[in-house]
Amino acid sequence: MAVTVKFIGALRHLTGKPKITIDFSAGYALKDLIQKLIQDSPQVKSSIVDQQADGTLKTNALILVNDREISVLDGLDTKLSDGDEVVFVPVVHGG
Repeated sequence: MAVTVKFIGALRHLTGKPKITIDFSAGYALKDLIQKLIQDSPQVKSSIVDQQADGTLKTNALILVNDREISVLDGLDTKLSDGDEVVFVPVVHGG
């Protein structure tokens, strides 16, 4: 099984690729995909997530699974299926 992962804006520059395909087994969740991305490309970690003191992950990017923001799904526990598309959009803060 495989998912397509797309990177928008600055994340594209950090990864050096606009998109990648990741193979996975059944039961794979979005948080597992993020751990794999961080393992393969550690430079994207702070742009995608922060690990909290209690070990939980907090997102630093807008994350879409099949064009739906993960807050309307199961958040980082969203299960992925073969052919899904995950998009990471950096969030820009300013003042």
